[in-house]
Amino acid sequence: MVTSNRKASDAHTLQPNLEGRRAIVTGGTTGIGRAIAVLLASYGAKVFICGRTSEHLDDALSRIREVGEGDGVQVDLARADDMDRFFRGADAYLGGLDIAVINAAIPAQAVSDTPELETRYQIDVDFTAYLITAQEAAKRMKAGSDIVMIGSMSAVSQKGGSSIYVAAKRGIEGFATALRKELAEKDIKVGLIEPGFTGADFQYPEFPPEKQRELINADQMLRAEDIAAATHFMLTQPRRSAVSLMRVETRLEHP
Repeated sequence: MVTSNRKASDAHTLQPNLEGRRAIVTGGTTGIGRAIAVLLASYGAKVFICGRTSEHLDDALSRIREVGEGDGVQVDLARADDMDRFFRGADAYLGGLDIAVINAAIPAQAVSDTPELETRYQIDVDFTAYLITAQEAAKRMKAGSDIVMIGSMSAVSQKGGSSIYVAAKRGIEGFATALRKELAEKDIKVGLIEPGFTGADFQYPEFPPEKQRELINADQMLRAEDIAAATHFMLTQPRRSAVSLMRVETRLEHP
């Protein structure tokens, strides 16, 4: 039992405040990205998001503004012009950048079953856009900033039927490790979070909303908010501490 006259300072470490920090979240209109953007805004961060549909963008911004400050733009980050437009919007709204959560991704299938143009597009979204977003974010960052990439446990499981997605997520693993070393002396931290089986529209149509709720209640599927909580933990460590990799899995496996 802790009494009121006991000091607990040595039981804690410094936990940076997110109040007033300026953050971008790619793919921030649905699923994991939306959950992260809402949580960061609720802690006082000012967020700028993007997504591919205006309907999802409007819905996400409505929720973000219930808890904090946010704006965003509809773009496809596979397009160079849209990438530029995203960062122009972020620059204008945020006036600087402290946090970049790189999350935008699409499902990708087996390379043997996918036409070449679709393969190129999937790689552009799931890999190339991660690199360019990180590159552009780092240009704008000063000491004390953070880059968080949302990867996937697919990089570890490497299941058949999703070889393009596996290749992209495995590549992000290596990229995050190398980038962390490149930016460390500038006091820009780079972390990678690899979620396991997580409920989101990403899982449609195989797992519709009612099935996702069933699996979440059975502890066989994560909620997007679970990954948001992991992101918050990564962002609120002292500057001397770099939580470089987190893997968030369900306690029970989906049969």
